[in-house]
Amino acid sequence: MEPIIEIKNLTHIYSPKTPFEQKALDNVDLTIYRGEYLGIIGRTGSGKSTLIQHLNGLMKPSSGQILFEGKDIWSSKAMTHDIRYQVGLVFQYPEYQLFEETVYKDIAYGPRNMKLSEEEVDRRVRQAARFAGLSDAVLERSPFELSGGQKRRVAIAGVIAMEPKVLILDEPTAGLDPAGAAEILANIEAYRKANNATIIFVSHSMEDVARITDRLVVISKGTLPYVGTPHEVFSHGEELEKLGLAVPAMNRVFSRVRGLGVDIDPAVYTVEQAKAAFLEAFGRKEGK
Repeated sequence: MEPIIEIKNLTHIYSPKTPFEQKALDNVDLTIYRGEYLGIIGRTGSGKSTLIQHLNGLMKPSSGQILFEGKDIWSSKAMTHDIRYQVGLVFQYPEYQLFEETVYKDIAYGPRNMKLSEEEVDRRVRQAARFAGLSDAVLERSPFELSGGQKRRVAIAGVIAMEPKVLILDEPTAGLDPAGAAEILANIEAYRKANNATIIFVSHSMEDVARITDRLVVISKGTLPYVGTPHEVFSHGEELEKLGLAVPAMNRVFSRVRGLGVDIDPAVYTVEQAKAAFLEAFGRKEGK
């Protein structure tokens, strides 16, 4: 796989050399690959937000490097400026970022700052709106007239319109009902497939990250104790709970079953996997 972002020895210290000094990230190393779906999990205060704000240059490392396609994002002002368009970040409550008179103008804000032609801006606005699940009829409305879920879509569309190679989403489904959350996740996946984009998904929903990501990164006290596939990470269910993380419900069930003496893989985190694991454990085959 081809690396797109490389994090090398990244450390970030808030309020250095003061009584309030706090090390938020401690010598972090991580390689993120082109086209992958990466999940980031960790309890509140673990360093998740600090980490993702380094990836597009919103925060500068106290020490260490962030490389994008092999180049240090702080190597020049031009590179730091450009990275904001290559690596798009949607914050936890993106609806509070909306400010224009119409949805169309809000989505167009980024592309216009890129000095694109109005024809290209229009193409990007309408395409981004489709990826975010917004109809053309919504584009001329005020974003402040929309529901919370629609505002979330507008904010996501505004970042997608810049056509970033990496799209970072901090809790994009927070506060949404299950149907709305599922639709937004499907829209994000459609963007990833259409553009071979890398998705970085920060979430407290263990079920979501377990189901949709290729790899998971666990952050705890500014370090990365576990990095691997969902199966690899959730095989450490007891250790994750000690770190303050609520593992998927199925994972807890299967850890309990294994504790009762049943020889069964505890790293199960979806209903489909649970069904297959039970059938295998008790010597049955599908359809019998």
